[in-house]
Amino acid sequence: MKSFLKNYKAIAIGLFITVVLTSILLTSNLILIDNEAIIENVFIFILWWSIISVAIHNIHFFIKNKIVVYKILALLAIIGVTIGIDVYQNTPDNPITIIMVVLFWIVASYLFVPTFFKKYKLPILIIYGAVLAYFLYVRLGYETTNYFKFYKERVTGLFIIPIPVIIALYLFEQWKWLKNLKIKKDKAELALLKSQVNPHFFFNTLNNLYGLTIQKSDQAPEVVLKLSEMMRYTIYQGKKDLVPLNDEIVYLENYIELHKIRFKKNVDIKFNHSIEKEYKIAPLMFIILLENAFKHGVERLTENAYIHINLIAKSDKIIFSIINNFEAKDIEDEKGIGLSNLKERLELIYPNKYELKIEEKDKTYKALLELSIS
Repeated sequence: MKSFLKNYKAIAIGLFITVVLTSILLTSNLILIDNEAIIENVFIFILWWSIISVAIHNIHFFIKNKIVVYKILALLAIIGVTIGIDVYQNTPDNPITIIMVVLFWIVASYLFVPTFFKKYKLPILIIYGAVLAYFLYVRLGYETTNYFKFYKERVTGLFIIPIPVIIALYLFEQWKWLKNLKIKKDKAELALLKSQVNPHFFFNTLNNLYGLTIQKSDQAPEVVLKLSEMMRYTIYQGKKDLVPLNDEIVYLENYIELHKIRFKKNVDIKFNHSIEKEYKIAPLMFIILLENAFKHGVERLTENAYIHINLIAKSDKIIFSIINNFEAKDIEDEKGIGLSNLKERLELIYPNKYELKIEEKDKTYKALLELSIS
């Protein structure tokens, strides 16, 4: 329904058509404005407007679902027959006309909002069946004078009162459907993004291990052990919605230690962290920024390489910052998996609750990620 409300064109066209139809019927004396039933007239006008606007907005639905022409023609036929009977008999509150009007709205509901109608058809049919039965009883069982004197207003209310209730219920169903659809879509996108992080990490860490085996390093067993711990964390903890922040810190420390073992050069790597209390966070939120710092900085610099990392968690905020130097000609963005993946995950998990700043200046790369987790 949110998309419908945003579609001002359908609403405007619906209003225009409703005004034109009402004007034609008034000038043709096919309907009369009853000053004593102004609320009834307003409700009928709004109902016409709503039905026509929804029909215009959902025209693609009719085409997609191949709603055949004869059904639309049948609906128009009901309108024509109703008007014809009402004009021919010229009887106030003609029972046949009232029955045809109710039939028209039921058929229109079936055509325009079939899913909603099928779900609530039983209460709708019971309500209007009971109202019609009561109307026929008082309209045919009493003299016309007594009907208009004692029952007219009550019957009108019984016909009109359910309309705004049904419309409100329809709007609620549309809102609920859109909300559930968004939740399912977000979960599917998040699962896809998480599945991209795992092979990305494995590819990089296996490259590290390959380098050590080529060198026949005595530290290879230690690397295998740490890699095993990190893989276990990535596979089992990575699929959870939230993990303790301390576990995420241990994961980052293991990743840093793996790289320290590889390097034969002096690298200034500092990781400072301060946690006010035990927080929980979506897993694997910082690893991409750390990977980029190593890949585009330390691994390509021959000397004076550094990575300074700070993580502060307090007052329901987590602030992760990382600074590293790099060779300007070597910096590049990791398409499809790197920062774009991180940004999409942040938008899904922490919408309007995060701030990510990236700055490249004087061969220095700065990344700042701030999360509100209240």
